[in-house]
Amino acid sequence: MTGKVLLIEDEPHIAEAIRYVLDRDGWQVVTHGEGADAMRVLRRERPDAVILDLMLPGRSGHDILAEIRADPELHGLPVLILSAMGQAQERARAHQAGASGFVAKPFGNDEIVRALREVAAR
Repeated sequence: MTGKVLLIEDEPHIAEAIRYVLDRDGWQVVTHGEGADAMRVLRRERPDAVILDLMLPGRSGHDILAEIRADPELHGLPVLILSAMGQAQERARAHQAGASGFVAKPFGNDEIVRALREVAAR
């Protein structure tokens, strides 16, 4: 499955690399680098899935995920967490908060594509 994905990542080089890989896999990728207005962008873009970094300027990915899961219109949206904090406790925290999947940085191109396909297919 492919469709539109909103990538919320503040590191431009990482965002561009992910955008390139997903574009080649057939995804329409919209990128955004700020946490503060991420929900506004999400509501405007209406993506089929979200890739969400946890450490963002303006607002944390944890807060954004909590708002997504609390919103009846967005509750079921697949959210793939992307984080440099890949320890087991951070993965567990993300899953308990409602993350659909988790990819630790650094990651391989195949890993991000496979993880997005998996969460989007659920």
